[in-house]
Amino acid sequence: MNKIQTIVDKEWAEVFKNRIVLFTVAFLPLLFTALPLIILYATRSASGDAAGDVTDIPPQFFEVCGNIPAGDCLQIFLINQFLLLFMMMPLIIPVSIAAYSIVGEKTTRSLEPLLATPITTVELLTGKSLAATIPAVLATWLGFGVFVIGVPLVGGKPVVLASIFSPVWLLAIFVAGPLMAVMAVNFAIIVSSRVTDPRVAEQTAAVIIVPLLGILFGQLAGVIVLNLQFMMLAVGVLALVDVGLIYLGARLFQRETILTKWK
Repeated sequence: MNKIQTIVDKEWAEVFKNRIVLFTVAFLPLLFTALPLIILYATRSASGDAAGDVTDIPPQFFEVCGNIPAGDCLQIFLINQFLLLFMMMPLIIPVSIAAYSIVGEKTTRSLEPLLATPITTVELLTGKSLAATIPAVLATWLGFGVFVIGVPLVGGKPVVLASIFSPVWLLAIFVAGPLMAVMAVNFAIIVSSRVTDPRVAEQTAAVIIVPLLGILFGQLAGVIVLNLQFMMLAVGVLALVDVGLIYLGARLFQRETILTKWK
C-alpha cells in the first residue's frame, strides 16, 4: 500500500504542475455545474396547469411528470438533459492525466528508473489509475454538491430538487460516475503504454467520450430516456467493461518491451 501511495503522490506532484491539467480539473466542473443552474434561473417563472401543456417535452417524458404542473415538469425535463454533463466529468477530467502517465514519463526519461524498482506491475498501474481517478471523482461530486445547493437559490422548485435526489441521479453520480472514471483511466493507460507521443495518447484516449455523446444526442432527440432501468443496465455494463479493461491493461503492459522498444 505504501508503494501505491508513493506512486499516487508522485503522479500528483508532476501532473498538477501542468496548467492544462489544472484547467481541466477546475474549469469543467464549474462550467457543467453553472449551465443547469443558469437554465433553472431562466425558467424560474415558468407556469402551467399540466405537464401536457408543454409541447416541447417528448411523450416519453410524460411518465416522469405525471400530474406535475407544466412549469415544474419543464424544469425537471431541462435539468435531466444535463445529467449526462455530470457523467461526462469523470470521463473527460482523468483522460489527460492518465494518457500522460506512461508515455509522458518515457519522454522525460523518468519511466526507466521507475520500472527498474521492485514495484510490481499491479502496484504501478493501480497507483497511476488512482492518481487520475480520484481527482475526477472528487471534482464531479464537488460540482454536484454545488449544484444541489444552488438549485433553490436560483429558483428551482422543490419538486426539481426532489428529482435530483432520485435513484437515477444518485446512481449516475455516485455509482456510474466512478465506474466511468475507472473505464476512462484504464483505457487511457492502455493507449499511453502503446504509443510514443503524449499528444497522440491524449487524442486517442479521448475517443472514450464518443459513446456518451451518442447517448446525449439520443436523449436530446427524445429517443433515449435516462430512467432507472437504463441506469441500472448502464452500471452493469460499465462494471463489466471496467473489469475487462483492467485485465487487458495488465496483460498489455510489458515492462521489458517498454524499456527496450521506445528509443
